[in-house]
Amino acid sequence: MFRISQFMQEIAQPAPLGIKRNPPGPVVIWNLIRRCNLTCKHCYSISADKDFPGELSTEEVFGTMDDLKRFRVPVLILSGGEPLLHPDIFEISRRAKEMGFYVGLSSNGTLIDESNIERIAAVGYDYVGVSLDGIKETHDKFRRMAGAFDKSMHGIRLCKARGIKVGIRFTLTQDNAHDLPGLLRLMEKEGLDKFYLSHLNYAGRGNKNRKNDVFHQATRQAMDLLFDTCWQYQQQGKPREFVTGNNDADGVYLLLWVRRNFPHLEDHIRAKLEQWGGNSSGVNVANIDNLGNVHPDTMWWNYNLGNVRERPFSAIWADTSDPIMAGLKAHPRKVGGRCGECRYFNICGGNTRVRAWQVSGDPWAEDPACYLDDDEIGITDSIMTEG
Repeated sequence: MFRISQFMQEIAQPAPLGIKRNPPGPVVIWNLIRRCNLTCKHCYSISADKDFPGELSTEEVFGTMDDLKRFRVPVLILSGGEPLLHPDIFEISRRAKEMGFYVGLSSNGTLIDESNIERIAAVGYDYVGVSLDGIKETHDKFRRMAGAFDKSMHGIRLCKARGIKVGIRFTLTQDNAHDLPGLLRLMEKEGLDKFYLSHLNYAGRGNKNRKNDVFHQATRQAMDLLFDTCWQYQQQGKPREFVTGNNDADGVYLLLWVRRNFPHLEDHIRAKLEQWGGNSSGVNVANIDNLGNVHPDTMWWNYNLGNVRERPFSAIWADTSDPIMAGLKAHPRKVGGRCGECRYFNICGGNTRVRAWQVSGDPWAEDPACYLDDDEIGITDSIMTEG
């Protein structure tokens, strides 16, 4: 995850480079349930509106939460499917809060209404993220449900009215990139707290729609717009949070943006970006699916590291006998192709390994979704020929 707002703050008020402090444990994104009332085009869990057998019981969830707490996991993001369809979502959420986790709810928003908003507010979620794929027509087409946009906006407004930190999650594709400016205007109009842009990753239903991923130029235009918008909020003193995910080349692209706009700060920002270090799948980000399988992150659903019914999460996560985990935890990672030769490898860490795996079958190949050209990352014809 790339926190744009933090770097904009660093541009506005540069601070000395301190000691890097890694989180005590990974952020855990937990797909509590696979059932969903929608069938979105880019769903990585390939959910549907039906019950899926073999899901963790609530007691098993509680037992795993105890292990996560002992392992010093700081954050739980409760997801699905649609987590509000889980019969014990509020009991699980309240217990997580009582245990001291930062607790986020990742919802499509259509089920947030007057029947449950008071229970949602009572939990005290630290953040509620609602997925929007564009403005009205675009969103409804992606979500395959007429009226989905209006229902999601109703849910967002109910959260906002009750003082819950709420924001938009947007997955950028070729088919909805044109709606990004409108969503940013919507964020301003509704006074929302956070905007999260996810680059389409090749997993689940998104993998089947890989041909519809945005062209690299469209990605650059989207990032320029996010950087410019975030900087405007920073200058205006408005506390808005902008975050991206699933493409760590965003850090390098920010450095190029700084080079154009604040050249005197390039070295400082580069040092901060290198300290960030890029992709942290298998290190600081983890996923538990509805069956209790553990994955390096949410996009690795085709690769299981173990199951919490058979071994505690803490034992699974620390086990580097698995070759993928060994490679992800290596520092630096051994990555080939353009990523291995990139002059900014220390910033992005080789980007998203699951995308390389999905496309080439080799998790250590170059990431095909890097949208920087060879000149920008210092790749010469001779290097590519020798490679």
